[in-house]
Amino acid sequence: MKKLLESEDGISPVVGMIIVLALTITSISLILLYATPTLDNMEDMANAQGVEQAFTVFDSRTSKVALGESPSQTTSFSIRDGNIEVNGKNDSYNDSKIVVICVNSSSGWYSGFEGSIYNWRSWEPYLGQPGMTEFNASMGSITYTKDDRIIGYEGGGIWSKYPSGSAVMISPPELHYNGETVTLPIMAIAGGQISSGTANVDVTVSSGNMPSVLYPDPSVDSNRINPVASDKVLIYIKSEFYNAWADYAETLTSTNTALDHENKTAIIELDTIADMGTFPLAHSFRITGMDHVGPAPIHNFSFYFYVEGDSSFFKSSGMIMTATSGTKELVYSLSKKNPGGNIILARAPGVAESNYAIEYTDSSAGIIEIWESNSSSYFSVYSEKKPKKFAEGTVDFLSDTYLMDYDSSSQATSWGSVGATSTTPDLYIVKGNANSTQSLNNISQHYLRLLAQEGTIEYNWDQKKNDKIEMDKSSYSLEYDSGGAILTYLHVSRNDLSATLT
Repeated sequence: MKKLLESEDGISPVVGMIIVLALTITSISLILLYATPTLDNMEDMANAQGVEQAFTVFDSRTSKVALGESPSQTTSFSIRDGNIEVNGKNDSYNDSKIVVICVNSSSGWYSGFEGSIYNWRSWEPYLGQPGMTEFNASMGSITYTKDDRIIGYEGGGIWSKYPSGSAVMISPPELHYNGETVTLPIMAIAGGQISSGTANVDVTVSSGNMPSVLYPDPSVDSNRINPVASDKVLIYIKSEFYNAWADYAETLTSTNTALDHENKTAIIELDTIADMGTFPLAHSFRITGMDHVGPAPIHNFSFYFYVEGDSSFFKSSGMIMTATSGTKELVYSLSKKNPGGNIILARAPGVAESNYAIEYTDSSAGIIEIWESNSSSYFSVYSEKKPKKFAEGTVDFLSDTYLMDYDSSSQATSWGSVGATSTTPDLYIVKGNANSTQSLNNISQHYLRLLAQEGTIEYNWDQKKNDKIEMDKSSYSLEYDSGGAILTYLHVSRNDLSATLT
């Protein structure tokens, strides 16, 4: 008996079983500790993907309602530990809205607006000004929210926003641009229900109204016409998914976009073709959408100057004409030729803005190229003393007979093959060589094509120390080929949709 009690033969199996049990418990604990969050994340991802698919189906069915193909459509959503909400009331409208602004940049107030153009509500101080057209429509949205993940329908598109704050497009909104016409049917959601927890939720969208046309509508505003009369159209989109709206707009033809992060706003900028022909002389105008591929896209670029009561024309000094686009600038200096009183491109005494007849600079590439008038070149001025004392003259910047000489110390590197800082003709130009004398037409065509590569060209004219030129009796003429996409027609409507949850 004593030997039996003192025996250790039964200890090994028991100890082994305890060790195996301990390892099993430890392994299960580690799995639960590290794998459970991963499993939860996988479950959340699967649930989110299911919601995205349901929203895609919802988008397709809602389009049928908006287009009048069906009075109502219902889509079922399966949600888990989140909420689905209809954001179609005044408070939510403040955060989901589209505002369209049409402006004329030649208006006197535009310079003040231009400084804040990429900010939400920057247009408000200028409402009612000549050349300003504004209209807007609230969108509203239907969203699924789980923690910081948001999936939603807004503006006819499906969007997904991640906890990092970035948003992506799941399916495109109802905003279309083919390079000539913008079509924007704004889907306005009405309703304010919310459903939370784990459930199957039916979302029903219905509409009994015809779309309301916001543009064109000359009965409300004479400027809301097609073809678009304004020279710039801005579309402000305030949205929780604003950066994804901007990403989508970048894929459209010839659009410029900007972001106002503070106000969660995407800004889409579209240029229209500038008016062509002959107009009263203005201190500023724009060249938009000019072709920069063809060798000579400009057909007419000239100025007619009229001076009343003083036949000496440029008695004190001359004028400065500046064209800018991006980092590139082209400056023309005009002055009086002595003797004779005719007009030449030359530095004007006392004018600090430019020291040369023509000066082209590209600050990003460190390019400075200077041209001086050939001694035999000038534009004639006609003077009349009787019966009325006046003088007049025309400066044609596309003259083939007005010659200019290259006067920079370095090679003219912009006269090369087509690139970001150069364009054809591919000529080797240094001071004094065979190519260093060019017509004013060649020079203007070349440099304005370079500026057009950057987009819109802003042109400013000013007379220096000489207010004798009668602006209302003087004029400028402009005609050129357009290139790429130019907004010509704008169609905007509001489609009212009612959404309910069951």
